Amino acid sequence: MNEELAMGAAAAARRARYGRLPEPIRFEEMTEEVDAAPSGAVNSHDPEGSWKYYSCLALDLGL
Repeated sequence: MNEELAMGAAAAARRARYGRLPEPIRFEEMTEEVDAAPSGAVNSHDPEGSWKYYSCLALDLGL
């Protein structure tokens, strides 16, 4: 019997402190469809300029 009263008191305290749960969010509200690349963007690989993006720790340290 004490366990029931303790659980009821604990539940009442939680409800008083936190109120109720928020409304569930629909899946459509959680997702957004966007284009992979903005319109007008050029999606081409430039092998001549790819050296600009090469990263190597040995080169960064001057070894």
